[in-house]
Amino acid sequence: MTDTTSLPVADSCAPSVTYAIGADAAVTVAGALKALADPLRLRMLSAITTDPRGESCVCDLAELAEVSQPTVSHHLKVLKDTGMLQSDRRGTWVWYRIAAGRQQAVAALLDAFAPVAITGDHGSADGTEDALVRAEALRDMDGRVTRLGEELADELTGLSRDLVVAIVRESYAGLVRSAKVTRHLIPLTERFARQRLTDLARDRSSGVPQVLFVCVQNAGRSQLAAAIVNQLAHGRVVARSAGSAPATDVHPRVRSLLTQIEGEHDAVAAFPKPLTDDAVRAADVVVTMGCGDVCPIIPGVRYEDWAVGDPALASPEGIDAIRDDIERRVHTLLTTLT
Repeated sequence: MTDTTSLPVADSCAPSVTYAIGADAAVTVAGALKALADPLRLRMLSAITTDPRGESCVCDLAELAEVSQPTVSHHLKVLKDTGMLQSDRRGTWVWYRIAAGRQQAVAALLDAFAPVAITGDHGSADGTEDALVRAEALRDMDGRVTRLGEELADELTGLSRDLVVAIVRESYAGLVRSAKVTRHLIPLTERFARQRLTDLARDRSSGVPQVLFVCVQNAGRSQLAAAIVNQLAHGRVVARSAGSAPATDVHPRVRSLLTQIEGEHDAVAAFPKPLTDDAVRAADVVVTMGCGDVCPIIPGVRYEDWAVGDPALASPEGIDAIRDDIERRVHTLLTTLT
């Protein structure tokens, strides 16, 4: 009889369950997700998160849908039971705010997961063809990136050649992670690298003030805010935008707004960009919009946080209200810079 204990096992299935979420934790998380799995509750959570006051009155939340006051109270109680909300009674009304320590979790749901769930990423039926085409394109990309670095180094003679080449490669690496279409990667890499090299050489004590808007995906609010600043400032202030986890493209609803503000050419040229330390260092003001504490703290840079709704998730009326809200904030910001 053959002893099989010492024989090698070929192509055996040996899944590791050691690192799977624990049973008790899974029950807790599933309960929270179940509580959030209601359209009105998600809208309430979004309204509270983006309220400029940092909290919302139950009377405001009741206007989100044509339901009775007891129904509104029930939904808010469910959200509160998940630990997402805290509340205070003041007089006859109850005020709700995001619970301490839960801001990042709510931001991840509303600013990162929700837009992706809405837009999706529709490729081929099984994704195989898209993956093969992308892999083939990326194999040819290294040589093109090298040539781009050499060309920019020849052009920008005032900067270290090694620095220019390194920035080009870093810029490409930052964009390729989220790039949906590889054919645009080289021109986008060139634009991004040129901006980063400009940032590295900028002296904040001279020149026009610069504002950096940062959100999670750089596909909505931050793009819109930067466009509005550049429209209203007439060159007296320069605005840019970036994302802590850039999306593959600017959201279609926001792109239509950018077309109205900037014109079709500039709107088409807009693309999500990753946040870099040099962009923060070059800014006079950094405005975060729902991305949490992702920006490095640089001495001399002013920081603001704007609680603004996400146009990618809003209704047509909500998009108009968000644009108006951003424009009001921009007017206030410009008065402090000009």
